[in-house]
Amino acid sequence: MSSPNFKATRRACYYTYLAMSSVFSLPPVLFVTFREMYGISYTFLGTLVLVNFCTQLAIDLIFSLFSSRFNPLKTVQIMPLLTSLGLVVYALVPAFFPQYAYVGLLVGTVIFSVSAGLCEVLLSPTVAALPSNNPERDMSTLHSLYAYGVVGVVLVSTLFLQLFGRESWMFLTLFWAVLPLISFVLFHLCPMPHMDLTQENGGQKAPRKGFGMALCVLCIFLGSASENAMTNWISGYMEKALHISKALGDVLGLASFAVLLGLGRTWYAKRGKNITAVLLWGMVGAIGCYLVAGLVNHPAVCLAACTLTGLCTSMLWPGMLIFMEEKFPAAGVTAYALMAAGGDFGGSVGPQLLGIVADQVSLLPQAAQWGRAWGLSPEQIGLKAGMLVGALFPLLGLVAVLYMKRYFAHKKATAV
Repeated sequence: MSSPNFKATRRACYYTYLAMSSVFSLPPVLFVTFREMYGISYTFLGTLVLVNFCTQLAIDLIFSLFSSRFNPLKTVQIMPLLTSLGLVVYALVPAFFPQYAYVGLLVGTVIFSVSAGLCEVLLSPTVAALPSNNPERDMSTLHSLYAYGVVGVVLVSTLFLQLFGRESWMFLTLFWAVLPLISFVLFHLCPMPHMDLTQENGGQKAPRKGFGMALCVLCIFLGSASENAMTNWISGYMEKALHISKALGDVLGLASFAVLLGLGRTWYAKRGKNITAVLLWGMVGAIGCYLVAGLVNHPAVCLAACTLTGLCTSMLWPGMLIFMEEKFPAAGVTAYALMAAGGDFGGSVGPQLLGIVADQVSLLPQAAQWGRAWGLSPEQIGLKAGMLVGALFPLLGLVAVLYMKRYFAHKKATAV
């Protein structure tokens, strides 16, 4: 019997990661719309991001603890349906029941976040399980397509909102709800590789790898926080802190960020090597970008710093997966679930912390005084303070990667 052709399966995984980008990139584009139409505070908007990633975190942990109870094929197939359902609820409840707008946004977020969690837990090990001459290239390509999906979502969404107005945002959301249904069809037509969810590495489960695995989870947490803090707030920051128009800010800000995010991952897929050095320089660059965005009072310079964060953080999440694969070959689904849990936790903490800082600092009596000195409003001061706090994540990440590099070098030396 001839072996199955998995090319269509790999393409289905790529498309699904591309389609899932709407779950992450559409809400930040709509944050200011929600604030103006429904009076939702920055803290509550940040809470939506927190709920998004915490729901994914819960899915990651469930897979880590009870992976043997899941059928990976059926789980992958049902995943796109949950995405569509969540986006439909997200759109329709605020439209028909504006007094319960936040409840609808919250419930919709929970539903499509379950799907996003499943996507992260299963797509990376699915691609890793496919026969390939260059698995690092495949993994980096998978994650780069998410970034290019963000670009498409931002550009299409910005054009739609410009043509039809912010009050039509729910129709835009319904449009993005259709795309995951294509993934549902593709996964029913493609052969799926075998993935043993119960035993990995000859019977040793990933959590038993101990301190080394914990270091990988910590680093992906800090890398994800560094990336997603900017991803979720760059659109609002452009409009409210820099007074750049909504459309221009989304295109020059979030879309440009995503382009550089994708280019960084594409570059590594084609020419990249020495992932540890890439992680270190990514953290250093992200520190500088956040500091410039928070301290400099020049729109063009701040815009450049915010967008360059995309390039600097591009490999912090997929790079840690590649690093983990190098240190723990054939790690299995459980290890990927733990890494996804760390990434999702970082993706929830980063944006939420920036939202809290922006709200609380803008309310301080000193904010008005600082604003007069800088020629800024208290709200702008709050957003800049949030950017400065964001620099803590790559700073801690730099320390963590340096320690991790030393730890694994010592382990290798003592094993010889």
